[in-house]
Amino acid sequence: MSDYDKNYESAVMELRRGTLVLSVLSQLKTPAYGYSLVQQLAAKDMAIDQSTLYPLLRRLEKQELLNSDWSVEESRPRKYYVLSDKGREFLTRLSVEWENTVNTMDNQLKNLQEGL
Repeated sequence: MSDYDKNYESAVMELRRGTLVLSVLSQLKTPAYGYSLVQQLAAKDMAIDQSTLYPLLRRLEKQELLNSDWSVEESRPRKYYVLSDKGREFLTRLSVEWENTVNTMDNQLKNLQEGL
């Protein structure tokens, strides 16, 4: 792989990493456990490794953006996560910021396309 390709892949990873919090929070309006989140996100073309997801879930819970509860109703215990009240407010604010960023980038890229 060329340096150019490596740099491109690195930039793509940085973009995706920057959207993970928003992606995960957006899926937790209803309770979900870790592996189900991996599947939900993958189905929406936002692949995430479990080794990335679980530390992120713990961090969001520590920041009081998520609540969690163990369920023992199925064959094995599962920890379910859901947005807290603070998490819902955070998601709303972050979504507005995302929309502003998307609009800004759309304008910049439109200007780029016109200049090519």
